[in-house]
Amino acid sequence: MSWAGRSAGVLLAATMVVSATACTADSDGDGGEQAGSCALQFTYEGRTYRDVANVDFAIADKLGTATKPPCDDTGGQDEAEGAGTTETAYKVNGISPTVAIAVGETPEEAIFVASYSGSKLPPEVQKLIDGP
Repeated sequence: MSWAGRSAGVLLAATMVVSATACTADSDGDGGEQAGSCALQFTYEGRTYRDVANVDFAIADKLGTATKPPCDDTGGQDEAEGAGTTETAYKVNGISPTVAIAVGETPEEAIFVASYSGSKLPPEVQKLIDGP
């Protein structure tokens, strides 16, 4: 195969990757970075909690049930998934459940989620991230 033929093949492959990526990403609407269509979030007692990474936390008591809303990133949501799924909500030592909880099937599998708006974490959560 000639140099021109190989270059055309590489260009075609690169175009296909870019096209596929553009179809699966979702813009935030403000011209900012692209984000996944469905963020990991839960609702508990009327509040929405979002996943927070790199938090060193300890679980206290079982609180009840948190709901993970269904992800409808394609517009064709299945009616059976309309209510979402449920997980156990746990209290996090040293933090009010109005600020953060842990959610999972067991305490060992639970992830840390916090209730906040915007991009600034609550001070109690930031303190856990920063450590002693």
